[in-house]
Amino acid sequence: MKEYLVFDWGGTFLKYALMNEDTEILEQGKVPSPTREDTLEIFLETIDPIVERYRTRIWGIAISAPGIVDAENGILEVVGAFPYLSGYALKEQGTKRWGLPVSVENDAKCAALAEYWKGNLAGCSSGAVMIIGTSIGGGIILDGKLRRGPHFSAGEFSGMCTNLNDPENDESYWGALGTRGLLRMYAEKSGTDISALTGEAFFERVNIGEARALDVLYAYTGKLAMQLFGLNLLLDLDKICIGGGISQQPMLIKSLQRSVQQIKNIHPDLVQGTQLPLPVTDVCKFYNDANLIGALYHHLYE
Repeated sequence: MKEYLVFDWGGTFLKYALMNEDTEILEQGKVPSPTREDTLEIFLETIDPIVERYRTRIWGIAISAPGIVDAENGILEVVGAFPYLSGYALKEQGTKRWGLPVSVENDAKCAALAEYWKGNLAGCSSGAVMIIGTSIGGGIILDGKLRRGPHFSAGEFSGMCTNLNDPENDESYWGALGTRGLLRMYAEKSGTDISALTGEAFFERVNIGEARALDVLYAYTGKLAMQLFGLNLLLDLDKICIGGGISQQPMLIKSLQRSVQQIKNIHPDLVQGTQLPLPVTDVCKFYNDANLIGALYHHLYE
């Protein structure tokens, strides 16, 4: 069975795995990511020894990368975490440098491909993955195909304005519902310094039943549910899967599903009996390995 070297490039670590065509991880590891102040050559030199280690075993290199990616041509259009990669023709130049076929796709879109291939979107014709990190990212599957769009921005949920009365405010955008937005809501309600809060600490309070934490969680998922409701009306999806570290908290998904059902009691059309579909929500099956699995799918089948 053929083997491939698969990367997940993140702002903190460059993770890698030796994988076969069945997505089995044979070996894996990670190295610290270069900084924003480094150079393209320093970045590539960080990758070189990893490729060299596996060169004689692998048939290609698949990469999940942050930012806006022209996956068809293998060009990193905009990479905020590593600005020196912006505009880099990774597919062409990487193939020349390493002597192996190279592919690249956006990280959140890789997560969507992973769920569609072997995860909780398997068997769905149309669905979406929403990744809750510091901000909000995602990927959309329509009629069995990943939707990228002519500007490769499909699924960039974070830039969608949710408060048209205050468009100059950062909190008026869907990205504000990332983990930092949740912690901000709790800090304001509890009088806690947000710099002293972490997602883990917040959910510890949720899980012991702290009333303020539960109130904040339900208010947060209420906002999230309305955004998913709008997304579902726009695209008429089979399912929306929630990913990111926060998705591993069972209380988040439980609260979100409760909030989705509550839309029937607050949306004017639904209250009056109009039959509008509520989004079907689920957690992503894959966690830390989602980007690796999706990058491999892109390399093999797209």
